[in-house]
Amino acid sequence: MSKVTVNHGKRVCHILDEDSSSVNIILLRVVNEMQVHDKVVPKARSLSGFDNSSVIMKGEIVLTTFAEGVIKDTKFQVIDTDMAYNIILERLWIHDMDVVPSTLHQVIMFPSQWGIRQIRGDQQAS
Repeated sequence: MSKVTVNHGKRVCHILDEDSSSVNIILLRVVNEMQVHDKVVPKARSLSGFDNSSVIMKGEIVLTTFAEGVIKDTKFQVIDTDMAYNIILERLWIHDMDVVPSTLHQVIMFPSQWGIRQIRGDQQAS
């Protein structure tokens, strides 16, 4: 997915909707850029990846996400590391939105009160 607006109109690029992820993840750098670091609730917990790597999260934060007209409060685990994506959206976020993802076409589609909406990925950014 290419872009989702998070809290106060801040557009975040390089987002992965990952059906195998069990948590929503946001980078500490992105939280600092949005100037909402004071809203992070400190929690130290280890998150493990599919490759058995682990990272200690800095805390949790609830941010409002806007995806093609759908507004949703989303809890994120804040981590301080380098990765290709600024945000990873978890399986439950995807299911709650009734999303139908297509990695081949780099698009997610979901129903809304305005009909079927879609968010296209950015092939060049990927």
